[in-house]
Amino acid sequence: MQVFAALIISYLLGSISFSFLAGKLLKGIDIRKHGSGNAGATNTLRILGKGPAIAVLALDVIKGIAAVWIGRWLGGENDWVPVWAGLSVIAGHNWPVYFGFKGGKGIATAIGVTATLCFLPALFAGIIAIGSIFITRYVSLGSLIFTGLLPISIWIMGEPLPVLIGSLLIAVFSFVRHRTNIMKLIRGQENKLGSKR
Repeated sequence: MQVFAALIISYLLGSISFSFLAGKLLKGIDIRKHGSGNAGATNTLRILGKGPAIAVLALDVIKGIAAVWIGRWLGGENDWVPVWAGLSVIAGHNWPVYFGFKGGKGIATAIGVTATLCFLPALFAGIIAIGSIFITRYVSLGSLIFTGLLPISIWIMGEPLPVLIGSLLIAVFSFVRHRTNIMKLIRGQENKLGSKR
């Protein structure tokens, strides 16, 4: 029951869409109907500006951190529970029960999850991802690089098997959610950071 509770609590926590709430509170809009249509920090930046975007990013990261700790508290010695709780919070962010199962892409929340599960591999992948965003201004590319490099860095640094498998599933989540962005990147049509559309 404690394991089940950890997964449900994490999913419900993930389902809180701070981007959607910011759009409603600040402009009375559904942010999913503006810009890229994504309920995440990048689209919040595009539609609402830097302050709300930073707040949304921080809160989405905190969701991931909190879910892993919930898994640790309720899972006891079971190393799998924090990983499953992390996956549940990302799933909640991507497919939120409160908002018609239409959410974001889960990268900020995945950062919180992976930084809590395996800080050094996440830091390594994050530095490279941030570098790619700085050079190309493609947030989607940086997100894909981050989640794609995670399993490799986790394997190289000898992290536990549950964390490695969890990172592979996070990468699958990421690539599935970014499939439209991948096609736009291939065609040279992807929005760059700082663009209005």
